[in-house]
Amino acid sequence: MKIYTRTGDQGQTGLYSGRRISKADPRVEAYGTVDELNACLGLLRDHIASEGTDYTRIRAEVLQQQQLLFALGAALADDREGQAYEVPPEAATQLETAIDRMDTALPKMTHFILPGGSKAVSFAHLARTVCRRAERRTVEVDAVDPAVIVYLNRLSDYLFVLSRYLGKLGDVEEIKWVS
Repeated sequence: MKIYTRTGDQGQTGLYSGRRISKADPRVEAYGTVDELNACLGLLRDHIASEGTDYTRIRAEVLQQQQLLFALGAALADDREGQAYEVPPEAATQLETAIDRMDTALPKMTHFILPGGSKAVSFAHLARTVCRRAERRTVEVDAVDPAVIVYLNRLSDYLFVLSRYLGKLGDVEEIKWVS
């Protein structure tokens, strides 16, 4: 099977229904950005230490989010009637549980934090910013389940807290924003 089809050479792509739409369509922007986010999570996961209980749990959590994002991206490319993707009901609450778990180990925030300090911390921040964009792009798609927006919002919160937590685990000092 060839990877190239030449069907997109004129700036259009096909949805699952077979309908052709512009590659600049909000739906394509949304699932493309979700795909980009998924790649960022893979990069992040590759830069999280592989030894230690905390790191093993975090790598598993990130992989779980990648699985959810892959399904979400596929669903956003499916415009057939009755094919609306439903985020698993526990997806946002599982993220909240993970956020709360990590947050209890972190010092109280007293300042804004600049991204950086280690590769893992930086990649977590990069994923967070792409997640925010994915959320904005998904809001533009008609008839998206509101739970998808809640999930993406919570995922960006998770990635922010994860960046801080990875810094703590790696003994990386937070970079304070000084105005």
